[in-house]
Amino acid sequence: MTDPAATVWHRLADTSVLLDGFHVLKHALRFGAEVPVAVTTDRQAALALAADLAPDVRDTLDALLTEVPEDTYRSFVPRPHPTAVAALAVRPARDVNLQKLGHTPRSTPVVVLDNPRNLGNAGAVIRLAAGFGATGVVTTGTLDPWHPTVVRAGAGLHYATAVERLTVEELPPGPVFALDPEGDDIRTLKLPDDAVLAFGSERSGLSTELRARTDHLVSLPMRPQVSSYNLATSVAMTLFHWSTGAPL
Repeated sequence: MTDPAATVWHRLADTSVLLDGFHVLKHALRFGAEVPVAVTTDRQAALALAADLAPDVRDTLDALLTEVPEDTYRSFVPRPHPTAVAALAVRPARDVNLQKLGHTPRSTPVVVLDNPRNLGNAGAVIRLAAGFGATGVVTTGTLDPWHPTVVRAGAGLHYATAVERLTVEELPPGPVFALDPEGDDIRTLKLPDDAVLAFGSERSGLSTELRARTDHLVSLPMRPQVSSYNLATSVAMTLFHWSTGAPL
């Protein structure tokens, strides 16, 4: 007999966001994700984890989680998560995200990743942006910011901020501050709340198109002969500087 949870999963998998792991599901639920199906290989263990780490969503998980055989669970995910929890969620409507990104006046920045290459880096940036309360994260280029690996690396915090892929021409309004080694030292600048904070790709830096849209080039302090920071580290340093509200 076919497991009812498996039937629902297979019906929705191609059009839904994969929430891979307990912490991804926890954050998605906290920030209002619509989750039609969630599974685990050990319901009692998952609920105990929720009671310990996320009591605010424990009752929701109690009503939502279905226990399935390990083989069934493994067929749902690209690689099993140590928590053996997975779910499918509805992706936020694009027009709703675009409205959030384009709304003015804006009280928090938008982070732009210009043609990023690494899925894990993109997810780490989304997690940072959510933590700082940024309006959203925009990617340009071919990387899908809703790829399952990005969602997993972002710990499900895509639902805490607006995440979309746009062209450079479609970027939200606001002054563009782009990170570049030749820019002004960020410690001398105040980043406005409506800033668009742009970061080039890990390999080639800012694209010609993004550079042409830039209002201010900004650099991070760095010891001589150190070539670069990790992308997520650069975003963290920049968002922290913005959060201070003034030049350091």
